[in-house]
Amino acid sequence: MSAKVFVDTNILVYARDSSEYEKQIIAKQWIAYLWKSRLGYISYQSCNEYYVVTTQRLKPGLSKEEARSDIKALEAWNPLSIDQIVIENAWEIQDRYQFSWWDSLIVSAAQVQGCQFLLSEDLQHEQVVNGITVINPFISELSQISN
Repeated sequence: MSAKVFVDTNILVYARDSSEYEKQIIAKQWIAYLWKSRLGYISYQSCNEYYVVTTQRLKPGLSKEEARSDIKALEAWNPLSIDQIVIENAWEIQDRYQFSWWDSLIVSAAQVQGCQFLLSEDLQHEQVVNGITVINPFISELSQISN
C-alpha cells in the first residue's frame, strides 16, 4: 500500500486528548500505522493548530515543551508550507464545495502533496474532494486504506 494519507489536525489532537479515551486509542493506532508505513502527510497549518489546541484548549493540556517536541517529531512528515499555490487552490475548493476556509486549506494541502486520502472527522466520510477520499477514522477500519 503506497497511498499517501493527509492527517487533519483533529486526529493529531485526539492522539493526545486523554478526555476522549476511545478516540485517543483509535487516533494513536492510525498515526502509528502512518509512521510505520511512512505514508503520513501534514501541513504547517496543522502544526500551528495542533500547538494552540494542545497547549491552550485541551484539559488537561500539554506543556509548551511537550507540544513543541511533538511538532519537531512531525517534521519527519515534511509539513507543507501554506504558499500562494495552496491558497489559490483552497479558494477554488471553498467556492466549489462551500467548505470552511480552514478545511479548504487542509484539502488543498492534501491535494498539493498528492494524497489519496484525508483522515478527518470534520468532513463527510467517504466524500471524494478533488480526487481525495475523506476517511473518518472513528467510523472506518484502518484496513480501508491499508489494503
